[in-house]
Amino acid sequence: PAIPCVVSEWSVWSGCAEPCKRTYRVRRRHIIQEPRNGGEECPPLEERAGCVEYRTQQGTECTQSLIPALITTGGFGKARKKRAAADGSERAGYCVEFQLVAITPGCSQSHHSYTRWMQYLREGHTVCVECQHPALDSRSQHCYGDGSGSRRNQLLHWQAVGNPRCKGTWKRIRRLDTCSCPSVHSFLFI
Repeated sequence: PAIPCVVSEWSVWSGCAEPCKRTYRVRRRHIIQEPRNGGEECPPLEERAGCVEYRTQQGTECTQSLIPALITTGGFGKARKKRAAADGSERAGYCVEFQLVAITPGCSQSHHSYTRWMQYLREGHTVCVECQHPALDSRSQHCYGDGSGSRRNQLLHWQAVGNPRCKGTWKRIRRLDTCSCPSVHSFLFI
């Protein structure tokens, strides 16, 4: 009779392959029973997923310019604030103004309802990105990718959550205590 391949359960995910850059993590499974007599072949034994580790193996924070800021629509923050207020974890945040320098074509080619906000990203526009709990790191008191510590006019990288083809560069203008951009140009650090 045909005997199909049998594999183990997936291992736990590994840590990021390298700190301070967009990279991957891995999980694996192994073959318990090889297929015989024309039995079903083995499925893939390894999977990879995107990963960013913001601290080096020694525990120090990565240089900001290496970290892409992960952003989403500012509307997501309203639900986030309600949850934080409900569990008493609301902390004061801040906002950072950036000027968009370059944007990949993938931002305008997104047609899902949850990615529609990306069509408002335009080169040369000023956008506001809010840093609020839980993205606000309790140790450093800032959001990863906010450009703190960057040189004036340094190009920093960002990526839109929900569409890996929507990313680009921007220049940090200034940090503000509150955001003052129109809602279509207000975003949120993740």
